[in-house]
Amino acid sequence: MTLENVKIAVLGIRGFPAVQGGPEVHSQNLYPLLVKRGCDVTVFARRSYVDKSTREYDGVKLIILPCIRNKFLEAFFHTFIGVLVARKLSPDILHIHAIGPSLFVPLAKMLGMKVVMTNHGPDYKRKKWGRVAKAVLRFGEYLGSRYSNAVICVSQQLADDIATKYRRDVVFIPNGVNIPEISKSKDTISKYGLEKNRYIMAVGRFVPEKGFHDLIDAFKMAGLADWKLAIVGDATHQDSYTTSLKRKTGNDIIFTGVLSGASLEELYSNAGIFVLPSYYEALSIALLEAMSYGLSCIVSDIPANLAVGLPRYRYFKTGDIKELAQKIREFSLKPLSDEEKKRQIEMVAEKYNWDIIADQTRLVYKKVSGK
Repeated sequence: MTLENVKIAVLGIRGFPAVQGGPEVHSQNLYPLLVKRGCDVTVFARRSYVDKSTREYDGVKLIILPCIRNKFLEAFFHTFIGVLVARKLSPDILHIHAIGPSLFVPLAKMLGMKVVMTNHGPDYKRKKWGRVAKAVLRFGEYLGSRYSNAVICVSQQLADDIATKYRRDVVFIPNGVNIPEISKSKDTISKYGLEKNRYIMAVGRFVPEKGFHDLIDAFKMAGLADWKLAIVGDATHQDSYTTSLKRKTGNDIIFTGVLSGASLEELYSNAGIFVLPSYYEALSIALLEAMSYGLSCIVSDIPANLAVGLPRYRYFKTGDIKELAQKIREFSLKPLSDEEKKRQIEMVAEKYNWDIIADQTRLVYKKVSGK
């Protein structure tokens, strides 16, 4: 058997298409490209997040499994069931995403499967988790890092950390981005009362570490006349933080909910500024997307954001609302030039190319499968 018919089963994500989350967007872009390179790919999706009638997406087979909508048990339950079902498919490789689902790497190995793990970041740093949950996530990182046949990390810093901590070879393969066509439509921005180049955009799940509460306060402090703030996304599980965030909505602060496809493309195409105020990221796909549109970006100075390589003056001290407000005022008056946009887009296209990422992942599969 050659690599051209290597059989891959995928676990650890909620599913796709158009499901919110970094690993989900990563997988939606990656696996169709691997199918085109000859892989047979089956993704196990969670019933609550995908259309139950969907059985295939762009050549990728989807198997929809039961899902408990509980932020503590959801991934645990789905991955356990998924490992048992995957064994019946006899895949050449089981690819598990994220450290929580990696708790089941030893089980998959006991059942005779070869496992590739992709570490999308140390989720135990997220503020939503309590002490017990953080301990479980750390254990998942340990088991995945120790017992997987290969470990992939989406940032170089993360790869270096895991390699040092667990004394093993780690492959750095980043998230990617597709260079888009700029949308000419104005339907979606009109729907939300937005004007081209007169709104700030942010994208992500409603969790404390995304820093959207800081962004709202900084936007109010900046006092921009005739500008609005559009936050795209929602919570996976509704909680007190989400409720407190949504109470801040108003004429100039708009929550669009989760957007994808043409609607999301239109908001990126017409935004004046993109802000990522995160306290924690591994490698933000939303930031890469914003950069690919040539947007003027303002981001927190966490290591993952610094690694992207924006000019230093586009970073602010994480959690510093006053500095963020000052940056918002500054860049509202100083849009990117055409030459700056071109350089930014070219840099993203070179460093975060999905075709290259697919080829690198395929090489990992080749090494693990021995084919």
